[in-house]
Amino acid sequence: MISTFENYLFEHTGLAEADVRRISAVAVQRKLRRNEFLFREGEICRHKVFIMSGLLRTFGITPDGSEHILQFSPELTWTLDAESYDRQIPSRFQISAVEPSDLLLWTKNDFEGLLAEFPLLKSYAAQVISGNIYSSRQRLLTALSATPEEKYEDFVQNSPDLLTRLPLRMIAAYLGISLKTLNRVRQAQFLRS
Repeated sequence: MISTFENYLFEHTGLAEADVRRISAVAVQRKLRRNEFLFREGEICRHKVFIMSGLLRTFGITPDGSEHILQFSPELTWTLDAESYDRQIPSRFQISAVEPSDLLLWTKNDFEGLLAEFPLLKSYAAQVISGNIYSSRQRLLTALSATPEEKYEDFVQNSPDLLTRLPLRMIAAYLGISLKTLNRVRQAQFLRS
């Protein structure tokens, strides 16, 4: 399974094969069962996480028990709670597996050491962070200004592979609409096609 990560890193960074092997050797492998938590609200996010296979979700729960999904992280992506990780403070969010998932984890100290040791990895990490910021800003704008129909259409356009992997309640929680509204939007879309 580590070869999945090594191939990914080799393709995206231009690092030498020996450097890629060194980076993967520092990681700890972890498997999550479906619905198992990587960490919960109130715990500190202590690892950078690469998803080799599976699907994770980052979410928060409001006092009334509503779930709000901030992000889905499928295979070949990175995830963490950046604020908790950077500041080493308790997280306001939780990350759990939507599907059985195979992960690689690096502690903060280990990953910072690797960034210092490998400038190409540091450059790539900055690109990933920038890409996440751009995506988050676009998602925020859509969440604040789009109709339920536009939110769903945006999700279909940008994440078509997730449609069959997610229960409708999670898609609704991600879009910030009720399950009833999502069903209405999907039915209207079906009738138009």
